[in-house]
Amino acid sequence: MFKGLGNLASVMREAQQMGGRMQEVNESLKTQRATGSAGAGLVEAEVNGLGEMLCLRIDPSLIDKGDREMIEDLVPAAVNQAQAKAKELHMEAMKSMTSGFDMPGLNEAISQLTGSQDSKA
Repeated sequence: MFKGLGNLASVMREAQQMGGRMQEVNESLKTQRATGSAGAGLVEAEVNGLGEMLCLRIDPSLIDKGDREMIEDLVPAAVNQAQAKAKELHMEAMKSMTSGFDMPGLNEAISQLTGSQDSKA
């Protein structure tokens, strides 16, 4: 009956350690950068590893042409590409952070989040 309590205590310890690691991972991701571009580089977006947009560069030739529709198409494309790269950075960090933790179902949950078929995260 009390055998399960030891396992529960172990899981709780690992969860607390993971919480501390998660803060470290988030701080690290804030310093990482991912860039997306569209229109052969006419528009570039830069985000941090958390997907927060840091800057947007629009080639002056687009502005000079006054091609509002093209800018409106290219900006979201560049931002989405940068955010997709940031999501990859985030998922890699999560996989790295959780390796070595023996929490039931954790590997499967990470695999579902990353879209990976590999449950050995």
